[in-house]
Amino acid sequence: MNKIYNILLNGLLIGTTELEKADVPIGVAFGLIEFNEIESPYEFFKDYYLKNKIVINTDDPEFEFIDTLVMSELKVFRQDGMEIKGVAGNAITGMKDEGYEISILGIPYPFYEEEFPYHVNRV
Repeated sequence: MNKIYNILLNGLLIGTTELEKADVPIGVAFGLIEFNEIESPYEFFKDYYLKNKIVINTDDPEFEFIDTLVMSELKVFRQDGMEIKGVAGNAITGMKDEGYEISILGIPYPFYEEEFPYHVNRV
C-alpha cells in the first residue's frame, strides 16, 4: 500500500499524492495530485508562475496543460513531517482531463530505497 504525502507551496497545503509512479534508476518518484480546495490547478499554477516571474516550460490554455520548471517553494512531506527531497527539485506537469502530477527529481540512495521499497522491488 502506498503512503500519502502532503504537498505544500510556500507553506500552504495544496494537496496530497501517493507518489505511485517511479523512475527508479534515476531516483524519481511522481504521482497524481489530489488538490485541496483548488478548483482549477492550471490557473492556480499559471497565476503562481506569472506572479513570481518564473518561466513555464509548456502552457496550453486549450487543454489546460502545464509543465513547470522546478519550484524551490514546492515541497513534499511524509505524514511524520519529514521532507522528501530530490537533488534536482520538484515540478508539476499535467492537464485538466488527465490530472496533474508532482515529480520529485533525483532522490538520493539509500533513502530512495528505504522510502519507496515497492518501487525498487518492481524493477
